[in-house]
Amino acid sequence: MAWSTRQLAEMAGTTVKSVRYYHQLGLLDEPERLSNGYKQYEVRHLVRLLQITRLTDLGVPLSQIEAVGHAGDDPDAALRVLDSELAATIERLQRIRGELALILQHRAAAELPAGFSDVGSGLSEADRSLVMIWSRVFDESAMDDLRTILRDEHRTSDDDAFDALPADADRETRRRLGAALGPAMGRLFDEYPWLAEPGTQAVHGAASATATVGAAVTQLYNQAQLEVPYRAYLVSAGKDAELAALDAALDAADAAGPAEPGPDPTARP
Repeated sequence: MAWSTRQLAEMAGTTVKSVRYYHQLGLLDEPERLSNGYKQYEVRHLVRLLQITRLTDLGVPLSQIEAVGHAGDDPDAALRVLDSELAATIERLQRIRGELALILQHRAAAELPAGFSDVGSGLSEADRSLVMIWSRVFDESAMDDLRTILRDEHRTSDDDAFDALPADADRETRRRLGAALGPAMGRLFDEYPWLAEPGTQAVHGAASATATVGAAVTQLYNQAQLEVPYRAYLVSAGKDAELAALDAALDAADAAGPAEPGPDPTARP
């Protein structure tokens, strides 16, 4: 009994394209050809093709079939490696399913780092973007702290006001928000001292973290939103003189007109 390529593929439950690909990889021997050029596959080809399709069904990569699938070879080592890889894949897929369940439950942004699904729904678009950048800048310990902070800190109307703060917000609004957010910022600095020296938790060093986060913050938030957390920091640290200096510098910039650049409210003393 002999079969054509199409008949062989149908017998093995695969495709002609797959059979030809197995020939290219050297997994399946080329059969003899008739005088008219047509291939004539024999039983040994069918057995080998069934062997290949069975092993691929089990998840054996094509690159390992040669080692696993020939009689006389000991396939145990290769199969143990495959089993270990499949176990790791199953664990990863189960973890992904768990994360997807949290994303669906909390209607969170899917792009947030793992573990942030239950806290991401209350974040602004800018905050979500910053969290994504933080996840590539700071180590897992810092990200664990950030998850805890976002989970424990209850959102207030002041947080909503900050998210909605326009770039041209008046001075009194900026001053009020800075004063309102100061105590919470102070508590965070007390509980997580590394926030004062974030470079200590940086994956690629303090300089890289400062440059990356600095660029992100200045592009994600407007000028008023940059000023408010700086004010909150000064309030939390009890730096009344620096607050007064900030307001004096802003007064001078206002008096000079728009051509005169004001101080950088994000600069740390």
